[in-house]
Amino acid sequence: MVIACLGWGSLIWKPGDLPVTGDWFTDGPMFPIEFSRPSDGGELATVICMNAPPCRVLWARLDVHSIGEACEALRKREQIATERQDAIGVLVVGESPTGELAEWASARQLDAVIWTALPPRLGEREGQVPSIEDAIVYLDSLAGETREHALDYFKQVPEQIDTPYRREITKRLGW
Repeated sequence: MVIACLGWGSLIWKPGDLPVTGDWFTDGPMFPIEFSRPSDGGELATVICMNAPPCRVLWARLDVHSIGEACEALRKREQIATERQDAIGVLVVGESPTGELAEWASARQLDAVIWTALPPRLGEREGQVPSIEDAIVYLDSLAGETREHALDYFKQVPEQIDTPYRREITKRLGW
């Protein structure tokens, strides 16, 4: 079974124990991504944000034998609690609804595709999309190592993840 993982953030440069085989490809499907989830490390992480304009994400094949194994590896890498089954997205070619993602996967001879499906967050409110002002205030309030970590994350996100928040953060904070 050929399974791919989609990525748009730290998975790409820091896959950890995720069994990525080969390079990350830049011709992934279009997903609505935005810098809209404050993470434990302080960075404003990129996540799927349904009101964001789509951008082309990256993808890599995984060295796994089943969808369950792939999902478990991604869950562990992302430190997602076991009970959060909704936090891993899965498309199985031929079984999942058809559409652009299924066509994209079929064209690359993939059997399945997985991705992190954590929602945006504002403070402790899951699903709440921070405004650009919220994002700027949050990032600008960071100090010391936390700010450096957030800046490092921001700069390492691949350039093709070109979002409205990214452009505004760059302009207003000089990142």
